[in-house]
Amino acid sequence: MSHPPPSHPTTRVLAMLELLQANQRIGGAELARRLGVDERTVRRYAARLEDLGVPVTAGRGRHGGYRLMPGYKLPPLMLTDDEAAAVVLGLLAGRRLGLAGQATESALAKVERVLPAALRDRVQALRDTLGFTAPARDAAPGTAPDTGAVLTLAAAARERRRVRLRYRSFRGADTERDLDPYGLVFHSGRWYVTGHDHRSGEVRTFRIDRVASAEPGTARFEPPAGLDPVQHVTRSLAAVPYAHEVEVLLETTIAEARRRIPATTATLAEDAGGVLLTTRAERMDGMAQMLAGLGFPFVIRRPDELRGHVRDLARSLQEQAAR
Repeated sequence: MSHPPPSHPTTRVLAMLELLQANQRIGGAELARRLGVDERTVRRYAARLEDLGVPVTAGRGRHGGYRLMPGYKLPPLMLTDDEAAAVVLGLLAGRRLGLAGQATESALAKVERVLPAALRDRVQALRDTLGFTAPARDAAPGTAPDTGAVLTLAAAARERRRVRLRYRSFRGADTERDLDPYGLVFHSGRWYVTGHDHRSGEVRTFRIDRVASAEPGTARFEPPAGLDPVQHVTRSLAAVPYAHEVEVLLETTIAEARRRIPATTATLAEDAGGVLLTTRAERMDGMAQMLAGLGFPFVIRRPDELRGHVRDLARSLQEQAAR
């Protein structure tokens, strides 16, 4: 939202502070233009901010300019109306996805508490009328990851630094392992980290809510070329062991199959005559219903038990059609 240059000196100082918050570095000439003053006045405003305890640094030369001292945490965060609305909408979307429940709620409450009355009413109107096509995800108890673990693993993945994990398996067993984290993935309301696990010697996926601690080490690593953490996590989840291994040839294209079948449901690969669907299923009747719902012609390769469930489903549908 654009505003005319402020006229009162104090208002201009606050406007300069807002510009410094919004930009990592901004030149003196640009500051002067946007504040409607000369560069000498900009230097005076910078000195005034320093007198108020706001550390403003000024660089010289071609790449000089003004900026807030790195790492300085400014107590009164100043946002424009558009920025405040964007923050609220982002938090609402995050809550819908089941992200960081309590932290999201407290942050949303703080931002809404300081919104101007007119903007707060507009945001509330949007909250009351906004609909989502995806169902709400409530994070299951105990599945919210420790924020420190998330930040540590993210920094280690970016810096390609090995970490020592203390991890609790789904059976409740605690282990320690060294991990080369390739990336973090948020999927279906949970956080995952994927990387080379030195304990097993394989690329593994771990739920971050089961990470008791993550300590960065000194060893560095190079991730494999072409590895996509998102694809690896979704394929890992699709391969979670169930009772039956299923292979079905779908008579369609790979593009059409991917549009209908989530990567977490099955692995898809081009095959002579169509697309080979590979997955594991606990119940064959549910698998028969999924195949019928896809609308593609198909050939069952295994297990033979699935053929009987497809026939049962066909008979049931015929009976329903005849009623």
